[in-house]
Amino acid sequence: MRVSDDAFSEANSAGDSLADFLRRAGERLSRDPPPFYSESDFLALNGDHALQPEKVSLIPQDRPRHAAVLVPVIARPEPTILLTLRSSHLSQHAGQVAFPGGRIDPGDKDEIDAALREAREEVGLDSALVRPLGFLDGYLSGTGFWIVPVVGLVDPAYTLTLNPAEVDEAFEVPLGFLMSPRNHERQSREWKGTLRHFYVMPFEGHNIWGATAGMLRNLYEKVYA
Repeated sequence: MRVSDDAFSEANSAGDSLADFLRRAGERLSRDPPPFYSESDFLALNGDHALQPEKVSLIPQDRPRHAAVLVPVIARPEPTILLTLRSSHLSQHAGQVAFPGGRIDPGDKDEIDAALREAREEVGLDSALVRPLGFLDGYLSGTGFWIVPVVGLVDPAYTLTLNPAEVDEAFEVPLGFLMSPRNHERQSREWKGTLRHFYVMPFEGHNIWGATAGMLRNLYEKVYA
């Protein structure tokens, strides 16, 4: 899970340090989870629809399912974010870069509990090594999920045990790289007969895009912009 010297050089040039991130996060992250999806607020919501010219045509027909993800910031002097490569055998989002996370189960106490549980199940991350810092804006995915991103600070002494049924790989990306707007490419492709626009953050052979890139963009807008 090492990252290249060039990537860390770019992170350092962005002026990012753990102390700076924690100061900004403490001031700017939400202390409470975003309220559940409301169609009346659709145009103001973050999500796959946010970059589309015709947002109204993308209003979900069905009530979205409730989900949570962990945005794991590794507490290194130059912090990184832990990401996963979803298993190529999955029926949905196979081979995509993602945060640990999934739908909220009836046994979960709240979004934090769900995000930590999913991280344990997917990559074996010990919940005791994660300190929740706050929440990003809710994210409405085109696949019908209302996702609550939980930002958590992770002890760099963590170890992982990947669940091969869900995850092929886990890797770290410098926070400075991800929080640099010059690395936030806007691309488009046709999907179900409609041209869709989205962010892409290519990093060392990994294509970070879609909902994951959208939530990282929101982290930049809330904490660094």
